[in-house]
Amino acid sequence: MSNPTSSPAAERAPDTLYGPQTALALLNFPEHGRRLADVPQFVSAYARVKGAAALANVQLGVITAPIGQGIAEAAKEVAGGSHHDQFPIALLQGGGGTSTNMNLNEVLAARASQLLRDRGEQVDVHPNDHVNRSQSTNDTYPTAMSLAVAELATDATGALDELEASLLLQAEANNDLVRLGRTCLQDAVPLTVGETHRAQARAVARGRAGIQSTVADLAAVPFGATAIGTSVGAPPGFASAAVFHLNEIAGTKCTVAPDFFDALAHLDPYSALAAAIVRSTVTVEKIARDLRLLSSGPTGGLGELRLPPRQAGSSIMPGKINPVIPELVIQLSQRVRGCGHTVDLAVAAGELELNVMEPVIFDALITMFEDLADAARFLAHACIDGMEWSRVGLERGLAGSLHHLVEVATDQGYANASAMARSPMTPADSTRAAESSVS
Repeated sequence: MSNPTSSPAAERAPDTLYGPQTALALLNFPEHGRRLADVPQFVSAYARVKGAAALANVQLGVITAPIGQGIAEAAKEVAGGSHHDQFPIALLQGGGGTSTNMNLNEVLAARASQLLRDRGEQVDVHPNDHVNRSQSTNDTYPTAMSLAVAELATDATGALDELEASLLLQAEANNDLVRLGRTCLQDAVPLTVGETHRAQARAVARGRAGIQSTVADLAAVPFGATAIGTSVGAPPGFASAAVFHLNEIAGTKCTVAPDFFDALAHLDPYSALAAAIVRSTVTVEKIARDLRLLSSGPTGGLGELRLPPRQAGSSIMPGKINPVIPELVIQLSQRVRGCGHTVDLAVAAGELELNVMEPVIFDALITMFEDLADAARFLAHACIDGMEWSRVGLERGLAGSLHHLVEVATDQGYANASAMARSPMTPADSTRAAESSVS
């Protein structure tokens, strides 16, 4: 039987930097779906990890300074966005990310060799012996993933910032407008529009803080753990040196994970992050649902809110306008929750000393961040920024206020107020009751 690691089909093409292990991954894993090159944050993060490892290896005397410098320079190029077309393999793959690690190793080895030859150094940098020295996929993949997740999170939390700001602007613009509050979709008592939007903004801010907190927990990285957390193959002091150089290169504040065995075997921090994203997205969805309900009708529904008319709502009914942005947000939230379940399943699927499901965890988190950012941003700028409260609709709803009955119950007892509630009210009575509740 032929050795798949040396298959002729897996040999590197003349115009590529990657080598046979990457070519094998192209054969073995799906052509559809995300590629490494589609996630530049991850490629750049992994390159920074490799550059930090090279500098630590030079510092500890396990590779020569020219080779280490060549790797570090090649890694800096990749981290800066160069050569990203050399990372064509599927993000979702078997083997716990080994093909991803080897793709980085091969590209950096080839590019470092080019840089050294340009200086007259006749040295061939080896993907395993040099670029991967003192490392394993077991520790470099989760370290790079942690860095990339932190970067990806910033766009989603930034979108939540924008949504919070849009809600607060609406609160300020409509602070004194009064609307009928409802419980169980039935008439209750009044509150102001300002109170409504400030409450929504606070919930959005709380969700954003939850994401930021769980992302911060990922800063303790297993860099230097090598195979299953034993640090086998790495010299003493490598972990601290590598993390130091990583922070210098990436401008991060990573620390060495306190227990490598725990860090590689248990990925529950990613379940916590997924839960925080779901929680935040559910809040955004709830706001979208409320806006959709308040704008229903406009004649046959509540009709208290007018959303910006974005497109025709029907191919057969002229003049119909649908709440397309809230409906988009609801669907994005549904997909986020599905991806959150994927993360939980993959975290639970870790076996013994290593969880090899990191690629699907990462892929799901990317989708979650993207969908949350889109949901928050579209809701803010394509819906909330241009919506208008209808004074006519608000006044019509206030006729159902029970505020006056609460006051009667306070003064005369619940039974007397209940009797009054059972008495039929004329339209004039309803109008007077609404005016009394507002005043």
